[in-house]
Amino acid sequence: MSYKKGGVDMETTLTIRLSEEMKKSLNDLCQSERKGLSELVRDSLENHLAVKRFRQLRSKSLPFAEASGFLTDEDVFEGLT
Repeated sequence: MSYKKGGVDMETTLTIRLSEEMKKSLNDLCQSERKGLSELVRDSLENHLAVKRFRQLRSKSLPFAEASGFLTDEDVFEGLT
């Protein structure tokens, strides 16, 4: 049996070990967000991976931005307006 999310087959199962405290926190969050555990964990992993990719890209592009005089958010804003 496979699960589809956004038209993509979800066929891989991942088993992880959790403390009882984390398990309870996840279950509480599932109830408050009205999501299943798998969906909540998948969403959390997707968000975590997106943040990691953003930080990697930022660290690679930062030297080029600094060389162009973009040191702060204000510098970027002024450069775009």
